[in-house]
Amino acid sequence: MSDATARVADSTGNWVDTRAPAWSRPYLRLSRYDRPIGSWLLLMPCWWSAALAAGIARDVSQLPLVIVLFLIGAFVMRGAGCAWNDITDRDLDASVERTRSRPLPAGQISVTQAFAFLVLQALIGLLVLLQFNRFAILTGIASLVIVAIYPFMKRITWWPQVVLGLAFSWGALMGFAVTLGRIDLTALALYAGSIAWVIGYDTIYAHQDAEDDALIGIKSTARLFGARTHLALAVLYSLAVILIGTALTLGGARWPAWIGLVAFAAHLAWQIKRLDISDPALCLRLFKSNRDAGLLLCAGLLVDAVMRAQIS
Repeated sequence: MSDATARVADSTGNWVDTRAPAWSRPYLRLSRYDRPIGSWLLLMPCWWSAALAAGIARDVSQLPLVIVLFLIGAFVMRGAGCAWNDITDRDLDASVERTRSRPLPAGQISVTQAFAFLVLQALIGLLVLLQFNRFAILTGIASLVIVAIYPFMKRITWWPQVVLGLAFSWGALMGFAVTLGRIDLTALALYAGSIAWVIGYDTIYAHQDAEDDALIGIKSTARLFGARTHLALAVLYSLAVILIGTALTLGGARWPAWIGLVAFAAHLAWQIKRLDISDPALCLRLFKSNRDAGLLLCAGLLVDAVMRAQIS
């Protein structure tokens, strides 16, 4: 085993490095608690759907609790997903400059220890899921199939971001399952829009590793799009806005939600204009900014839900 306090190359100066007990640091890094952006991005579709479904139901009495449960669930399940990803990718990660200092390829923890931490987080996620109705529980469990196969997709398809989108957008279905006990066309439109958004932002993220990925034969939309990335993002982000707008229309959303969608769209347009795929640091910053884009839309949906509940 190597030094457990050794830092991950692309994540330094965070609370794990400075405040967490030394024994816990490899586990927290394994599950990316030192860089929670992925948890926030997983959470955004959950909150969107919870707010939109509450607006449709014209009842926000359970919305605060659902928001908190989704928050906990998103963080622990993203942590479990990252642990699974690193277990399956440990040999590949050792070949990439940005990832070779992660806990498993660096030898800070064993595969057995990593798997035990994965199970612990999954059990917490299960406890969260059990707070919901039976339909929502089954819907949540169904997502595990996609999560399980995702790490292998980059080996066999140029579109692994699609599978990531299917997994990271699942929350767009969960809000409807929890609040309304169903998944309807509105939920599916929101889910599809979120998938397009995820493919777009993860393409930006993947440009950080495009050169290393080419050397070891890893496929991604970043490599597939290459110099056409700006055009591809314009198509994907436009599709995301149109599909989410369709969900708002089907769900009878009022003007606050539409303002949120306009702000969301403006942020995505800014990302495309700002992007330089040859600048890895900029790619990372733009990728992370998608949390803010998601929160803009979320704010509009929450205000809309409260307004609709008040006039019911």
